[in-house]
Amino acid sequence: MVKQERAARTRRALIRAAAEVFAEEGYVSASLAAISKRAGVSNGALHFHFDNKKALAQAVEEEAVRVVRRITGEPPGGDTCALQQVVDSTHHLMRRIADDAIVRAGFELCADPASRAGCSLRWEWWRWIEDVLQRAQREGGLAEDISVENVAALIVAVTVGFEVLGVSDREWLSERRVTGFWTLMLPRLAERRTLARVSPGPARPSSTTLLRGREQAAG
Repeated sequence: MVKQERAARTRRALIRAAAEVFAEEGYVSASLAAISKRAGVSNGALHFHFDNKKALAQAVEEEAVRVVRRITGEPPGGDTCALQQVVDSTHHLMRRIADDAIVRAGFELCADPASRAGCSLRWEWWRWIEDVLQRAQREGGLAEDISVENVAALIVAVTVGFEVLGVSDREWLSERRVTGFWTLMLPRLAERRTLARVSPGPARPSSTTLLRGREQAAG
């Protein structure tokens, strides 16, 4: 049991170290030696867990997908409507991209053809946005002439754009930028009564902190 726990800790350390190195240097420039050094383990320990850099990239993206699923799977609080859930989740995602190397590297690997990772992360985000917007439409929360498909594409394009621009300037990932986008978007998107209920800022700012706490408790 002790050996299994040690092996699990080593694997987690390698995934985080790989994410940090990928995010800082890019997939092509990142070396296994730099990753093992960052993780504080030997090259032999790295190769025990991962055959090559591609396998590490795959593991980073898989972990990033799990984090994004926890963000999008978080149940809405109280009487939070579907549209507010989309707004909140975009804020939470941008914050995680800014603060969490695994999520940041996961998105960056999707844009790097050299990594050849599974690249399901952006697709997961798009699918979730579209699903929740469809629920908002069923609730009567969207304006009558709104196309869910077109709005989902726009939201994904903007959030991925923020992510790409945020590589060199973290201001693009800030609450101010995301709130500004929703301030412009919501009057066109939301039905009049729903608009009065939806905040362009994060309605539940403490939820990301709670999410991190649950992740840390889970190890």
